[in-house]
Amino acid sequence: MGKKTTNNYIDNKEFFSAMVDWKKLVNEAAELGEERPPVSEYIGKCFMDIAEHLAYKPNFINYPFREEMIGDGIENCLLYCHNFDPEKSKNPFSYFTQIIYYAFLRRIEREKKQNYIKYKSIMMKDQEGHLRKYYPENYFEPDDSSMKKMFNLSDNDIEKFTPKKKKKKKTDNENSTDK
Repeated sequence: MGKKTTNNYIDNKEFFSAMVDWKKLVNEAAELGEERPPVSEYIGKCFMDIAEHLAYKPNFINYPFREEMIGDGIENCLLYCHNFDPEKSKNPFSYFTQIIYYAFLRRIEREKKQNYIKYKSIMMKDQEGHLRKYYPENYFEPDDSSMKKMFNLSDNDIEKFTPKKKKKKKTDNENSTDK
């Protein structure tokens, strides 16, 4: 048997050394009070590769907004790459994969909420296509099974998107009459 070949799309050692070099530039800029330098082209390519490959995993592949997920993941990496500490971790691949993973989850939650709002506004149109007034009694009840099935929502998801009813504060006059 020959040597086993791996199919890694990022060389973690090279990625780590690029991060260490960039981190030195960041520390020097901080000491001089200058603006943080941009990441190298190689580091940016690594962020893109990680995000694109993670988007093809089975738990993310079927979302129609995959490009937005990838964009959010890359943006989060660029925003927080200065937090990578080479003294704590020698694995930047796993560090940035986690950042991208959680960016994907946040995008999915935002899109779920947007889909709920769109569906709700469509359901509130009357037969002429005009939107009815937005009264609280027009909200879906949490047991509306058609909405749950269509968007694969749980009761907890619906409760997150349904506005809370405001409690009326008692005035001083009402408080004195209660006594």
